Amino acid sequence: MLKQLFQKSIFLGFMLSLITTSIPALATINDAEAINKAGRQRMLSQRIAKSYIMIGSDVNPDVASKELDISIALFEQQFIELQDYAPNDNIKQSLNEVAAIWQDYRFKVLTRPSRNEALTVIAMSDQLLASSEAVVKAISEHVKHEAGNLVDVSGRQRMLSQRIAKLYIASAWGIRDEAVSSELDTAIIEFDGALKTLRQSALNSAEINKKLTKVQSQWDFTNAGFKISDQGQFVPNMVSVTTESILKKMNDLTYDYEQLMIKSNI
Repeated sequence: MLKQLFQKSIFLGFMLSLITTSIPALATINDAEAINKAGRQRMLSQRIAKSYIMIGSDVNPDVASKELDISIALFEQQFIELQDYAPNDNIKQSLNEVAAIWQDYRFKVLTRPSRNEALTVIAMSDQLLASSEAVVKAISEHVKHEAGNLVDVSGRQRMLSQRIAKLYIASAWGIRDEAVSSELDTAIIEFDGALKTLRQSALNSAEINKKLTKVQSQWDFTNAGFKISDQGQFVPNMVSVTTESILKKMNDLTYDYEQLMIKSNI
C-alpha cells in the first residue's frame, strides 16, 4: 500500500506542479494578501515534511498523500503570485533564495519516505522555512502596519501547528535526535506565547476573540498529548487530527486579520 501511495504521490505531485507553474497569476495581490500568502508558505514548508513523515510512519497515509500533493501545488502557485507582487528588490531577492531551496526540497519529498532520510527532510524543511520567513519579514517591512503584524503572527501560528505535528510524529516514528526534541519544545512554547499575544490585541473584534477562545480550548487539549509523550507514550494520530483542526482555525483567523488590515485603508 505504501508503494502505491508513493507512486501516486509522485505522479500527482508532478502533474500538479506542471499545472500550477503554467498558470499565470490572474491579478496582482495586495499587501495584506501578500503577507497572508507568504506566511502560508512558511506553513507549507512544514506541512510537506509532516506529510512525508506521516506516509513513512503509516499515520493516516491516505490523507497525508493527498495533503502532500495539494501542498506542493499550492506552494508553487503562491510562489508565482508573490513573484508577480514583489514591489522591491529586497522582496525579489528573498524569493530567489526560496526558489533555490524549493527545487531540491520538492524533489526530495517526492522520493519514497524513509526513516533514514527523515532528518534530511526535516533539515531541508527548516531551510525552506527560514527563507520563507525572510520573505514575510521583507514584505512586513515594506507594509509597516499594525494589523499587518497580526496577520504575520496569526499566520505563523499556522506554521507552528504543522511544525509541532512534524516534530512530534517524527519522534513517534522513532527519530531520536536531541535537536528534534529541543525544537519541538521550542515550537510549543512559541505557539503558546503567540496565542496569548493575539488574545491580548486591542484590534480584535468580538468574533475574532470568540475564534481565539476556541483555538485556546483545542490547544489545551493537544497539550495533554505532549505531556504523556514525556513518559514514552505517543499519540500521533490524535496530534495529527488536533493540529489540523488548529491549522484550519488559525487560517480563518489569519483571513480575518487580513480583512482588518484591508479595511484600515492602508
